Amino acid sequence: WDETHFGKMGSYYINRTFFFDVHPPLGKMLIGLAGYLSGYDGTFPFQKPGDRYEQHNYVGMRGFCAFLGSCLVPFAYLTVLELSKSLPAALLTAFILIFDTGCITLSQYILLDPILMFFLMGAVLSMVKCNSCADRPFSASWWLWLSLTGINLAGATGVKFVGLFVVLLVGLNTIYDLWELLGDLSLSLVMFGKHLLARVLCLILLPLALYTAMFAVHFAVLNKSGPGDGFFSSAFQSQLIGNNLHNVSVPE
Repeated sequence: WDETHFGKMGSYYINRTFFFDVHPPLGKMLIGLAGYLSGYDGTFPFQKPGDRYEQHNYVGMRGFCAFLGSCLVPFAYLTVLELSKSLPAALLTAFILIFDTGCITLSQYILLDPILMFFLMGAVLSMVKCNSCADRPFSASWWLWLSLTGINLAGATGVKFVGLFVVLLVGLNTIYDLWELLGDLSLSLVMFGKHLLARVLCLILLPLALYTAMFAVHFAVLNKSGPGDGFFSSAFQSQLIGNNLHNVSVPE
């Protein structure tokens, strides 16, 4: 049922047809992009669950989700290895995920879930890696992992609002880090200020900029009239090609 739902939205992006959905746009845009790059033309109707794809090239969209789902295994392995420094623990974690029926099932269809989990686990891995660089702040690796944490936060929230939970996790971790730094008497207030600004830049401003950019792309791509028109104002509808109000002068 969900594949019918999100596959149709991928088609909307390929056809540039405006629609409305409760979830932010990133996951559906990526599905549409994967379909477009793999040769899917956006013509499958997605009318009801179980319809055969026949000659329609759906493999790229499923393959993209499966690839992101498969990335969860090395993400989990690296996260546990970093936290525990135990190779057996990391291998056990990886094997548990490899043979997890739920993970395999969610990753083989055109769904938002593998994309969401990719960014969620990517954010946790980046956070853990950044914590491991605490002894060499402002180094290239420290900036890299801090920036990747922010990028993954934007990705997780941009797929589903459930991603806000990983924002909370990273936020609590950051507050703890800053509290520890503030209590370090060998650290000057100027240096503490630099730490604070670095986190504001990478974990607040960068994710906000990326999240806003997703919607900018969303509205730029979907420029044709579609099933989502009625949720928006007449002035907005007048910008959509094919709408009854297209290019009509709409008074304030």
